[in-house]
Amino acid sequence: MAFTEVLLIKPVDGLGAEGEQVRVRSGYARNYLLLQGIALPVNRANTKYIESLKKARELREAKDLEVANGTSAKLAALKLVFAVKTGEGGKMFGAISTAEIAAKLAEHGIELERKRIHLGQGPVKVLGKHVTTIRLHAAVTVEQEFEVVSENPIEPVAEEAEEAPERPERDKKARKPRKEKTA
Repeated sequence: MAFTEVLLIKPVDGLGAEGEQVRVRSGYARNYLLLQGIALPVNRANTKYIESLKKARELREAKDLEVANGTSAKLAALKLVFAVKTGEGGKMFGAISTAEIAAKLAEHGIELERKRIHLGQGPVKVLGKHVTTIRLHAAVTVEQEFEVVSENPIEPVAEEAEEAPERPERDKKARKPRKEKTA
């Protein structure tokens, strides 16, 4: 397969950021990157243009880092509490996922994509305190603690409730006997 080098104008996930020179397959460059205006072929004029993009990228990344540090300070001061419906014994109906955490953060003025929120072992299905990792920037990661509580009032378990009511025994004689099949 033939490869070619292109200069990226826009960031591409898994490939590179704007201003980078990357080596890709010729068909991918010709049929997608160049066609969509995401990349330019490598030549002197385009190289000068890319140098200006690199400077703009450095400024943007510095600004993004500053915003991420400000957001991490907001998250450090924030206490998240989720009130959920529970059944007998405190068992939750449903679970708390990254979408619910992102929605709760949005209520407090912090807009995040849910893919930036990482729950260790999947959605939370038990009451109590939990910790999630939020990746705000490549250099900024925050451990956010949250609590899941029951919105139902806690009812004391009565000892009488533990005893099951007696079931009346069936009258076995009242049933008709089965007819046996002969082969």
